[in-house]
Amino acid sequence: MAGRRNLLVICAALLGLAACSPGAGEPPGPGSLTAAETPGKTAPPTNPAPVPPVTAPSGPPALAPEAQAALDRRLIQAAKANDVGKVSELIRAGGNVNAKDDIADSAFLYAGAEGFNDVLLLTLANGADVASTNRYGGTALIPASEHGHAETVRILIAAGVPVDHVNNLGWTAMQEAILLNNGGPRQQDVVRQLLAAGADPTIRDPQGHTALENAQRLGFAEIVNIIEAASAVR
Repeated sequence: MAGRRNLLVICAALLGLAACSPGAGEPPGPGSLTAAETPGKTAPPTNPAPVPPVTAPSGPPALAPEAQAALDRRLIQAAKANDVGKVSELIRAGGNVNAKDDIADSAFLYAGAEGFNDVLLLTLANGADVASTNRYGGTALIPASEHGHAETVRILIAAGVPVDHVNNLGWTAMQEAILLNNGGPRQQDVVRQLLAAGADPTIRDPQGHTALENAQRLGFAEIVNIIEAASAVR
């Protein structure tokens, strides 16, 4: 009988302990351990802060002024040598196609003046300033016209080089095409292109002569015909 009474006491004690434990869904009471504090358990990870995207740098890194000047000189030298591969390499390295040397030549200006069309196209594709001028105050189009580089003239006109710019000598591209060459087929092609692009044949040189008057004076009959025909339809 005593043994049965003891068994009942033990069972009642166990039931009382169970009733004191927090039930499912109830918050832990004061002094209870959280999952992070419970030995052998790991707290669920919190959401990490978003990582900003990595932006790749555009173009070559900026160079010190002395290094940039040296690179630009090499680019101009490569352009003057008509070395297309080297020009491309130096542009990729950060060479400035508008930088000028001691006689005011840039890679762009020199390529235009000499008819180095592959180099010229590279400079135009890499930010050439089409309005830049050489030591004579002329655009690239003026010496290109003088030399009769018909394809170069076509490229420069398409790129937007001003067709009526007047250099320090008082000459336009059309005036130089007439005054400083022989009036042959290449010069005739250049004059046609300039007129088609809207060049004004009535601009006078420092002596007061128009392009037409200079062509007449020099005996360039075909250029005279080209200018007169263009003037008739304007």
